[in-house]
Amino acid sequence: MEKVSFRSWRSPVHAGRHALATIQVGILAGIVLLGQGPALAQEPDILKPPTEAPAAEKPLPAAKGSLVIIGGGLRGDNADVWQKIVNLAGGKGARIAVFPAASGTPERAAEIIIGYLKKYGADAFAVPVAVRLAGSDYRKAADDAALAEKIRKSGGVYFAGGDQSRITKALVREDGTRTAALEAVWDLYRRGGVVAGTSAGAAIMSSTMFHNPRAILPMLRNGITDGQEIAPGLGFIGDDVFVDQHLLVRGRFARMIPAMLTKNYKLGLGIDEDSALVINAQREVEVIGYSGGLLIDTSQAVWDKSRPDFNVSNVRISYLDRGDRFNIITQSFTPAPDKAGGRIEAGRTALRGPVYSNDILGNYAVVQLMERLIDSDQEEAIGVASGNPRSTTPEVGFEFRFSKTPESVGYISGIAEAYSVLNIRLDIRPIDIPRPLYKYR
Repeated sequence: MEKVSFRSWRSPVHAGRHALATIQVGILAGIVLLGQGPALAQEPDILKPPTEAPAAEKPLPAAKGSLVIIGGGLRGDNADVWQKIVNLAGGKGARIAVFPAASGTPERAAEIIIGYLKKYGADAFAVPVAVRLAGSDYRKAADDAALAEKIRKSGGVYFAGGDQSRITKALVREDGTRTAALEAVWDLYRRGGVVAGTSAGAAIMSSTMFHNPRAILPMLRNGITDGQEIAPGLGFIGDDVFVDQHLLVRGRFARMIPAMLTKNYKLGLGIDEDSALVINAQREVEVIGYSGGLLIDTSQAVWDKSRPDFNVSNVRISYLDRGDRFNIITQSFTPAPDKAGGRIEAGRTALRGPVYSNDILGNYAVVQLMERLIDSDQEEAIGVASGNPRSTTPEVGFEFRFSKTPESVGYISGIAEAYSVLNIRLDIRPIDIPRPLYKYR
């Protein structure tokens, strides 16, 4: 299999701290964009050393287990994902503890998930630790020794979707220490079990998670506050990678970037709905399921915090399609088998003409733009993000400028029109958008 090495950031295992955010962009035909300041300057493609060393901490045993991080919206017939969870938990008959803590209706959520896991061969059971579970004291249940031991002896756990703050509220004590149930999950993971989660259950995988976020445009305009839009997660993936979900359907790449910069994350992984990132003990990532996800690298990014609206230059963004693999430690990429030999040669111009998006935050808009750019005669593409086009007052929007670099690489499948796109440069800057955007003739 062909492998490609990323020339940028090299990360130590579970070191550093970072976060995620996604961005909006699009080209608005027939309007005048009054740019707020000059275009962002190009930065040299060099590795920047950290400004300060992380504080020394007592090392914990390395986790021997795996993670299955699902972007939400997992369908019951997605055998790739469900079967992977069961196999990693030990195969047919594997015990899997289901945590419905995030759900507003935990009994029903647990029942549905257990049904699917049993369909694919697991012996699943519900963990009655949930803020919304009627007739139950979640604090007492989370520290029940017998329940913790039952979790610990399982081959895997599954965190349901909903509100991720309910998971941390149920499993982390008010003083910040882990409950017995959460310690049991960590013991299972360190021993070699699988920790899976969908939607909210994916958000808690990183040490920082979105907590009570506003819509993407207000976050870009007004910034992100630690303790409000973002809060501590459970950190199974380590302190050096930020995770987000529902990514391509909801344009959330644009909120990942400001969050990552706010918390000094250098690497972010966002996964789409009905898809999953499978990460093993060697920190090798495999994309499975319906579509794919985005890899966001801010190690060379330049962010001017003095400006009132969000801006950044030299973020690197990559699209990893289903079947692709990426190694977090070595930063190397291996395309899916159907893309082997499908590297897009420099100078190929399958597509011609401007590449742009009028709504870069729209459903799959960012991936479609990246795919068109990598396989075209253009060196850059523009996307715009803005609000209500019928507003009567001017507003701040954002331009997303995607550029090819010498490290940009594309792959195309030999059996379908499916792409993988690596190392596209992304610059984001605020723009003034006149309102109303149009008048009827």
